[in-house]
Amino acid sequence: MDKLNLRRELSSARASLSPEQQRANSIKIRETLLDQPWVQMAGLVACYWSTGSEPDTHGLVFALWKHGATVILPVLLEDYDLDWAVYDGPDSLSPGRFGIMEPVDTRRGVDAIRTAALVIVPALAVDRATGVRLGRGGGSYDRALARVGPNVPTVALLHDGELIDGIPAEPHDRHVRFAATPEGLTRLM
Repeated sequence: MDKLNLRRELSSARASLSPEQQRANSIKIRETLLDQPWVQMAGLVACYWSTGSEPDTHGLVFALWKHGATVILPVLLEDYDLDWAVYDGPDSLSPGRFGIMEPVDTRRGVDAIRTAALVIVPALAVDRATGVRLGRGGGSYDRALARVGPNVPTVALLHDGELIDGIPAEPHDRHVRFAATPEGLTRLM
């Protein structure tokens, strides 16, 4: 299946999840991640502020911040690359491009992700054999992941059924090392 049709199919499946199921999935994912020592010890975490039917990251971002991590969130640039700024609590966010909440703190630049000890990214799906993630098609996170060191844990958050086989890959597509689902954490690379 090509990427466009795969995105449509996965987006439709996500949209069919009830709010209760989405909430339950998000809680399980958050608890799984927060139980990992390498997550607990990460001093600088690059994450994202979830929207729509994505697994919710709001509680995860808050918990990481409350436990002392510095959390940087993306700021979408005109060219769809990602700048980064520090999250400093719920009041430090305001609507950005497309209404996505972004930190109002000083922007740190597109290379700020290079210093993260943990990178958490959105995905519609991840290929279980290769770790290639399927995003929404803008390439923002592929560019950001290209800046991340090879030993930094990269984690995509997924609902059940989104860790699949056979995602078509192009040269610019980046892989992640872990997928976090309601079922648990899967090491991919």
